[in-house]
Amino acid sequence: MAVALILDGWSRSEAAKVAGVTLQIVRDWVLRFNEGGPDGLATRKAPGRAAILNDEQRARLAAVVEAGPIPAAHGVVRWRLADLAQWVWDEFELSVTRHTLGRELRAMGYRKLSARPRHRGQKPDDIADFKKASPPVWRRSSGASREERR
Repeated sequence: MAVALILDGWSRSEAAKVAGVTLQIVRDWVLRFNEGGPDGLATRKAPGRAAILNDEQRARLAAVVEAGPIPAAHGVVRWRLADLAQWVWDEFELSVTRHTLGRELRAMGYRKLSARPRHRGQKPDDIADFKKASPPVWRRSSGASREERR
């Protein structure tokens, strides 16, 4: 509205008073209008911080994660974020925190999964007997969502 008033010949100060905004906001709107026309006034998403890894580096990281660590070469039997952050430093000389690397891996579709350890004294027959004798506590839902059942 303020930009339309300015185009009609009003001063920026008058347009700001009518629109109920500060003069600086009107100045910003005029600059955006001059740069991009009416589409320049549309609310845009903030660009945010640039990605730390480029596409080639992401592809190499994905290949390393998929292949898994080599104990003799990497000194670990499973990847932790700290180990992968060290690998990123060794390969690309990029310092990245575990938290940031975890977000990057999540964006690439990876999730933190680890196998549940088994006790060395477990007996398969005892486990099967226990499962047969135990009542089913967890049941599958009927498929209806929580909202549909209300």
